[in-house]
Amino acid sequence: MTTVRLPLFPLNTVLFPGLVLPLNVFEERYRAMMRDLVKAHPNPPDDADDDSREPRPFAVVAIRDGHEVARAAPGLPDPTATPDQGPTAGFGDDPLRAFHRTGCIADAATVRERPDGSFEVLATGTSRVKLLSVDASGPYLTAELEELPEDPGQDADALAEGVLRAFRGYQKRLAGARERSLATGAELPDDPSVVSYLVAAAAVLDVPAKQRLLQAPDTASRLRDELKLLRAETAVLRHLPSLPAVELTRSPTSLN
Repeated sequence: MTTVRLPLFPLNTVLFPGLVLPLNVFEERYRAMMRDLVKAHPNPPDDADDDSREPRPFAVVAIRDGHEVARAAPGLPDPTATPDQGPTAGFGDDPLRAFHRTGCIADAATVRERPDGSFEVLATGTSRVKLLSVDASGPYLTAELEELPEDPGQDADALAEGVLRAFRGYQKRLAGARERSLATGAELPDDPSVVSYLVAAAAVLDVPAKQRLLQAPDTASRLRDELKLLRAETAVLRHLPSLPAVELTRSPTSLN
């Protein structure tokens, strides 16, 4: 079993390998995390090639029960209540129970500090991990993580083709049946694991559904689940008014 200890960034979203995650980092605990990542892995010179940049890894897990942003001021029902502070703010006394146990390592490829000390971060998911333990002794949470392999499973190639066909139909429904709004076949991947993660991220699903896809035991199982979901969602969309198209890799910027 290969384990690693990394900074932990809990979010109200699910990150998949290969997908881009923009972050607006303003809470002090996560500012400290980004400062440490940049200190350990400084930006290369502007004229350096991409291969010279060292990864800045941290782990992203979806929040099961808690708040992504800690309360920063007294609020209802008690206007005199002390705001949450510290690395576990918003996650209760046992943060391990507040998070889903399967997450994703992210690489903070771009980290830009603003004049006010906040950060604009662009990260990319790299690989799945299992959350084993959480340490709250520092300025931000860290976690011991077990790296999870991505097994192809049985019939992954054929399933990927079926998922891509179903996804095109689903995307067409989302786009109001405007064929020109769809990505062309040349723009879609053919690697089954990439297909499975891209479709999981692009489909309009809630966090529990996306989390189930992330923690699927293998690529084929994820693709089978996606095929069922896409067919069900497409059937529902047939009875709804036209909806705006959803870009394949767009995700909202996390507010931290």
